[in-house]
Amino acid sequence: MSPEDYCQQRAIKSGSTLYYSFLFLPSGQRLAVTALYAFYRELHDIVDKVINESVANNKLSWWRKEIVSMLYEDASHPVTQSLQLHLKTFQLDISDLSKIIDGLEIKLNQNMYLDYSSLKQNCSDMNLVNMLSAKIFGFKNAETLRFAEKVGFAFQLTNIIRFIGEDSRRGRIYIPADELQKFNVTPDDMLNMRYSKDFLKLMSFQVNRVRKIYDEALMLLPKADEKTQEPILIMVAVYRALLIEIERENFCVLHQGISLTPIRKLWLAWKTHLCC
Repeated sequence: MSPEDYCQQRAIKSGSTLYYSFLFLPSGQRLAVTALYAFYRELHDIVDKVINESVANNKLSWWRKEIVSMLYEDASHPVTQSLQLHLKTFQLDISDLSKIIDGLEIKLNQNMYLDYSSLKQNCSDMNLVNMLSAKIFGFKNAETLRFAEKVGFAFQLTNIIRFIGEDSRRGRIYIPADELQKFNVTPDDMLNMRYSKDFLKLMSFQVNRVRKIYDEALMLLPKADEKTQEPILIMVAVYRALLIEIERENFCVLHQGISLTPIRKLWLAWKTHLCC
């Protein structure tokens, strides 16, 4: 299996949101962004799936060394072997890749956040991935990077809502503690899948806040860069539709991860493509 095939298998499965988001990209950009997301998937799985924190930290340390090896075109992992081919072409900074690991280390070692400000400060990993993606897609106006950063944060908040039950069973509570207290919801409520009126109010608050962030992000995107940033706009369309679906399901996210059908994602991708 070639490094490119490995990245494709690792990051972009048929029917996934990324699959449809990158559907209309030229091959060079698609290979680069696929390698980037495969890199992020390798790292994120360490945080999500490695139970022993010491082992997880050692694995992240290994990836730090592997990132440096790309500078000398001496990478040993299929993901970095593929990614190193695109660093110069798309002016991707090694330090940004290291910062992604910094963000994931925080998530690995912190299972709860006191308030929204704390959560926001410690959600830099997806923001950086989105900004690097924006560089690969191309932009004329620096405001586009602010758009990508803000959207990356909105993606993370959407996933926090979507996987709140799964995360709580892993001992990770990403809803800020002061907001749980405000709505009279406890981690034990989430762990035991209690769909109380208070929980539904909490989820409605979370969803409405994310919607506002998507709206604010879209206002930052310059008209001149709408076409090049089409892949991110497709992801925004899918994630916003996902929020609608979560509401329709009455916020039943404690026992399941709600998703859209592949045909609906394809329709959203095609609709967004026609508008760009």
